[in-house]
Formats: sequence, C-alpha cells, structure tokens
Amino acid sequence: MNTPPATRPPEGNWYEIRLHGVLEQRWAAWFDGMNLTANQDGSSTLRGPLIDQAALHGVLQRLRDLGIPLIAVTALPPAATPAPTQPARPVDPAGPALPPTEPPAPAHPGTD
Repeated sequence: MNTPPATRPPEGNWYEIRLHGVLEQRWAAWFDGMNLTANQDGSSTLRGPLIDQAALHGVLQRLRDLGIPLIAVTALPPAATPAPTQPARPVDPAGPALPPTEPPAPAHPGTD
C-alpha cells in the first residue's frame, strides 16, 4: 500500500540555495515545499529535500524566471539536520565577545 503524497516522508537529497535579496514568504509555495528563510544579511535561503536532479532544475528555473540572482547552491550531506537555516548573527565591530570570567575567590578560605 502506498502512503499518500501529503504524508510521505521527505525523500531525495537536501539542498540549500542562497539567493541575493529577500524573497517574501508568499513565494515559498513555488519551491516544492522547501523552507524559505530571510537572512539578516539581506539574502534569502531555500532549504529542503528535492526528489531528484529534475526537481532541482525546476526550482532553479523558477528562480531564473523570477530574475532572482543565485549566491550558492549546496547539496547537503545526508547527516545534515533538516532544521531551517538560522539567520547569521551580526558581527560585532568591536571584536568577538570575551569568555565570561569566574568570580573572584574569597579572601579567606572557608569564609563567605
């Protein structure tokens, strides 16, 4: 017995497609169920499973038809988590944060 397509587990390879510019969430339905994320750097990311190379080319053709420039197309390793890509944290121009320091030891051991 076949599982209906709506409840079938994701099959195929996972891909991450980075796009130049922010693509509104309303476009997500156009991309074969891939997760659409707007990143803090002004780019967008499509991430999810595609059944085969033909499906990947279909997504890429839709992006081309919309005139959206690609930044990168990456095939994710099988061990990659299917969770959506988290937006990158902005870099602090002052430099990386210092690790927390431990509280000073008491002046006299055994007294607090």
